[in-house]
Amino acid sequence: MAAATLVIVSALGSPGGAPFSFASAQPGLSAAGTLTNAWADYDGDGDPDLFVGFNGGPSRLYRNDAGVMRDVAGDAGLAEARATRAAAWGDYDGDGDPDLLLGYAPGAEGVLRLHRNTNGRFTDVTFAAGLPVATGAVRQPAWIDFDGDGDLDLFVAFRDRPNAMFRNTRGRFIDVAAAAGLADPRKSVGAVWIDFDQDGDLDLYVANQDGDANALLRNTNGKFSDVAPAMGAEWAGRAAREATNGTVRPCALDANGDGWLDLFGANYGPNGLLLLGRRGPARDASRLLAVAYDGRHDTCAPADIDNDGRIDLYVNGTITGGVQHRDYMLHNTGDVFSDATPASVLALPASHGASWADFDGDGDLDLAIAGTTAAVMPLLLRNELASAASHGSLSVRVVDRRGRATLAGAEVRVYAAGTRRLLATGLVDSGSGYNSQSDLPVHLGLGDARRVDVQVIVPRHGRRTAVWQRGVVPTRTRAITVRAG
Repeated sequence: MAAATLVIVSALGSPGGAPFSFASAQPGLSAAGTLTNAWADYDGDGDPDLFVGFNGGPSRLYRNDAGVMRDVAGDAGLAEARATRAAAWGDYDGDGDPDLLLGYAPGAEGVLRLHRNTNGRFTDVTFAAGLPVATGAVRQPAWIDFDGDGDLDLFVAFRDRPNAMFRNTRGRFIDVAAAAGLADPRKSVGAVWIDFDQDGDLDLYVANQDGDANALLRNTNGKFSDVAPAMGAEWAGRAAREATNGTVRPCALDANGDGWLDLFGANYGPNGLLLLGRRGPARDASRLLAVAYDGRHDTCAPADIDNDGRIDLYVNGTITGGVQHRDYMLHNTGDVFSDATPASVLALPASHGASWADFDGDGDLDLAIAGTTAAVMPLLLRNELASAASHGSLSVRVVDRRGRATLAGAEVRVYAAGTRRLLATGLVDSGSGYNSQSDLPVHLGLGDARRVDVQVIVPRHGRRTAVWQRGVVPTRTRAITVRAG
């Protein structure tokens, strides 16, 4: 392996500004050679399990047994040795357990593989479901009910061909992207679904590479049109029309605590943060909020790392041209995002993807990372939050009225009980990590709040339907399930 050089480009802050502490969990678990990872409770035992895709080696499925991770991919039928580029969990058949869509590098077989979950064992149903795709550079998949008919459809971004939107009709899929206005031919590498304008339907923000502008596709009665130029969302903080710049991963988070989901771009070039709201175009706050680190970044992963109610950010650097660009753990202070990357993370080589889950059930979020370079790269970092006892959290599982996880893109807000004082905002995963989608509860930090009201909003058919669960006491109930939709 060629030696790599660690570079820190355009550092806007200094490490050590927050009480973040992370240590390797199960040090024998290595992330070397991995590109993507995604979480779901595939076996229904109440804790999150982790799929890890490798760049050619057999995939792994780590079953979580009370915080101990054990690879069961062989027994489960998922240990295929192909270069895995993407992974997305979603209950496409509506039977109550998450199925797994994988995207592969082009080869002798197709680039998409759909595995149906039956009691924890997975069966290849790609052809039966109508999803054989012979070739293409698969990037971001997302299970999303884009047409609002109650089942999960499948969006797939491609880097070298028009993007696809596979409509689900009783378990069979047909690509309707062209008719819907979603067959973007640009070099797409990431995407996230949100109701960015709060008009009651899910829109799509698509990240594009090699100097192509990003797309903000507004949904109007199931037809999508690109409003990125009008909304000031074409570049997400990077240089316009610069061939060496591109957005790899877009993330949605309420960066300033106003209840509106904003857009972050993990870029080749300076990272960007676009603030959204009721009035006019997005406001580029990249430098104002101190996130415009210039480098090569593959992933943004929002999370309230310290449970104070403000969303923090993990942004990975990647290795390219033999150069390693560092990762950042950015603490949201309420004024700026301060570089608070702990020494244990700074010591690691460049990573490739990142995803958050409370794998050990202690109330704070832990970090799963993917990396391509070093045999010592840990797979899982445990959050050793010193203030966990004083800062509470709540885990909100959002399901539809039949108890199925079909509401990706729904919003969760927590208020101080009996008031309209907003404590935290979260999003049911609609595209996350690096080319991945997890099927997890929404984790919300509560600061010092001891009694809260929980609101779930489902955008569908031009309406934003709100469901409330009031008077929740997190010290008694750390996790709740809300039926909505």
